[in-house]
Amino acid sequence: MAAGCSVPCRVRVGELGVVPLSVESAAYFTVAEALTNVAKHSGAQHVEVAVDRAGPLLRVQVSDDGKGGARDGAGTGGGHRGGRGGQAPAAGLGSWC
Repeated sequence: MAAGCSVPCRVRVGELGVVPLSVESAAYFTVAEALTNVAKHSGAQHVEVAVDRAGPLLRVQVSDDGKGGARDGAGTGGGHRGGRGGQAPAAGLGSWC
């Protein structure tokens, strides 16, 4: 996908209640990075972002119809949990996002 191209995005947000600012910020930047990666690398035609609560957890899922490429345990960070709809701990937040 060429630079400057966009991918249509559907956003679904459930009832969130009060979310700590640190978790809200981490979720925002995580979604921003995921959408940037979708636009740059996936070749996707559609992307969806879903945000909801699962008890004390804020669950953020970004999914697309692109070619994929993120694998658990790959790369220098030791894993890529959460990039395709999982749940991953937000570093230093004492919470999950």
